[in-house]
Amino acid sequence: MRQRMASTLLVAVLLVAGCGTGARDAGSAPTPPTTAPAATIAPTPTATAGSFNPTDIAWLQLTAAMAERLLPVLDLVPARTTDAAWRRMAAQVATAQRADLDRAHHLLAEAGAPTTNPHEGHDMPGMVTAEQVTALRSATGEPFHRLLAGHLRAHLEQSVRVAIAEQRSGVQPTTVALAVAVVRNGTADLTRLDGLNPPTQTRPAGM
Repeated sequence: MRQRMASTLLVAVLLVAGCGTGARDAGSAPTPPTTAPAATIAPTPTATAGSFNPTDIAWLQLTAAMAERLLPVLDLVPARTTDAAWRRMAAQVATAQRADLDRAHHLLAEAGAPTTNPHEGHDMPGMVTAEQVTALRSATGEPFHRLLAGHLRAHLEQSVRVAIAEQRSGVQPTTVALAVAVVRNGTADLTRLDGLNPPTQTRPAGM
C-alpha cells in the first residue's frame, strides 16, 4: 500500500508541476513547444548524480514503466491484424518506445537511482492493464483496432502530459531534452493515430 501511494504521488507531482503555466483543456492533447530541438538527441557528457532533481528521477521512472507496459501491446499487432497502416504505426511507436526506455534506464543509472521499478504491478494513468492485454489477445481486425487505438491514445496523451511537466520542472539537461523529444514525437504519433482511427469514430453509433 505504501509503495502504491508513493507511485501515485510521483505522478501527482509531475502533473502539478506541469500546471504552472496556464490552463489547458483536459480533453485535448498537449502540443509541444514551438522551439523544441531536433528529434534525435545527440550524445552528451555523462551527468553527475547530483544534477538530477526529484522530478527528473520521478519522470524517468514513470517513462520507463509506461514503455514497459506498452511494448507487449505493440508486439501483438502483427499477429492480430493484417492492416499495413496499423502494423506500420505499431512498429514506429515501438521503435521510439524502446529508444526512450533505453535512455531512461541509462539516465537512471547515471543518477544512481534504484534499478527496481516503483510502478511494478500498479495500474497508473496511461498504462495498459493485464485484463486489457487479455482482451487484446482475443480480438482481431476492427475490434482489435478500436481497442488498440484507445490504449495507445491514453498512453500517448499521458506521456506527453508528464513530459511537459518534466520540461518545466526538471533540471538535468539530457533528461529535459528527452522529455522535449517525447512531447514532440508523442504529439506526432497522436496525429497519425487520428488519421487511422479519429476520436469521433472510435464509438460507433448505437454503442
